[in-house]
Amino acid sequence: MGSLFVGLLMVIAVVRRSEEMKRVALGWLVGLMLVSVPIKFTGDYAAPKAQGLPGVEPGLVERHETAADQATTAIFLAGIVAGIALFMGRKGRPVPSWAFVTALILTLVTFGMMARTANSGGELRHPEIRSLPDPGR
Repeated sequence: MGSLFVGLLMVIAVVRRSEEMKRVALGWLVGLMLVSVPIKFTGDYAAPKAQGLPGVEPGLVERHETAADQATTAIFLAGIVAGIALFMGRKGRPVPSWAFVTALILTLVTFGMMARTANSGGELRHPEIRSLPDPGR
């Protein structure tokens, strides 16, 4: 959800042409990158335990882990770009447009990847949301 809210804040900053809002959004993006570290470790710790739960298919755990790794990589890239943008905009200089737009795009992509990860995590314990097999096969 963090990437969704930061992405919305970034879009609002562009619409309002607010340098201050851009900086706040970029700061929050760096913060999201930092909190993703402990979140990733909790997932790594939970994966072996989840595989042993009744009704949990190992393939689903692996798919969720892969999605989580990709989403974590995306938030790291977005956070690094945000940090670079903030660094380049220090001492009263404006944040470079290319860096802000790149961070915005990465944030929106990250949101999509996080949503996919959340859905695959939900499938672990909620078989009702899993894709139904194709009856034609």
